[in-house]
Amino acid sequence: MTTTTAPTAPDAPASGGRAARPGRTPGRARAWATRAPLMPALIFLIAVTQLPFVATLVISLFDWNQLSPRGRTFHGLGNYATVFTDPDLRDAVFTTILLTVAVVVASVVVGLLLALLLDRKFFGRGVVRTLLITPFLLVPVSAALLWKHVLYNPEYGLLNGAWSWIASLFGDHSAAQPDWISDMPLTAVEIALVWQWTPFMMLILLAGLQSRPAEAIEAARLDGAGPWQMFRFITLPHLRRYLELGILLGSINIVQNFDAVFTITAGGLGSANLPYTIYQTFYQAHEYGLASAEGVVVVIGTIIIATFALRVVSSLFTEEAGRA
Repeated sequence: MTTTTAPTAPDAPASGGRAARPGRTPGRARAWATRAPLMPALIFLIAVTQLPFVATLVISLFDWNQLSPRGRTFHGLGNYATVFTDPDLRDAVFTTILLTVAVVVASVVVGLLLALLLDRKFFGRGVVRTLLITPFLLVPVSAALLWKHVLYNPEYGLLNGAWSWIASLFGDHSAAQPDWISDMPLTAVEIALVWQWTPFMMLILLAGLQSRPAEAIEAARLDGAGPWQMFRFITLPHLRRYLELGILLGSINIVQNFDAVFTITAGGLGSANLPYTIYQTFYQAHEYGLASAEGVVVVIGTIIIATFALRVVSSLFTEEAGRA
């Protein structure tokens, strides 16, 4: 008995093989149709952020003073050498580091305490949460003006009023009225920034507290663990990623802060940070090339910090997805 085999079409793909190249066209067209609505936003983003940065890089290579525009010359990396060797700029870098560390550490500690408070149930918790978030919702210049005139003013400020009232309770009716900004300028800026950024840290840490595994907490409570043991061995390890995220994001924002320094102290008495120094170099000294080099250095430092922040955010999402 003879078996007849059906002829195989010469253009039919083998089993398990790749599809013919013309079959890819609809998929590519569909992909580009999906990306096409995003192209205007991408072009706008490049035009608004990347092109000015490239222009800043080019300007930073020139010795360019606006008061003598015809004297503009190519300076190479000379402006960057000045950035890292000028004593005033080194002082600004030190002030920026000190300001950032003090504000971030204080706001994280206070934010953690407030987050632990709001994680408990009590009457009026919603109202308290709203009031605690309010400082973060204020415009930065408005917050700085509030501290400068309403609290720090040596004549009618609330701090001096409270100081005089406390002194009068102890029989001293002629207590000296301290000038908070002149006596401690950098501390005055730090306190104002801590007040404004503590709600941001509180929200991040409160989200971390509310995502703790309930099973682990209940098991620890049944095993007789006390509040401090539960905080040390369960809550704190769980909050590690959230603490890292808050510290990194806070550092990015405080490094770039200009409003509080400009409004409260105008950079006086050793409170000038890098953004304010760049402002002085550009708008007061009119050194466009040097100011551009300073700005590039600040941007590169911020990008390094932001890279770590993005890695922390990515790890947070990975952990939450694995837990789900």
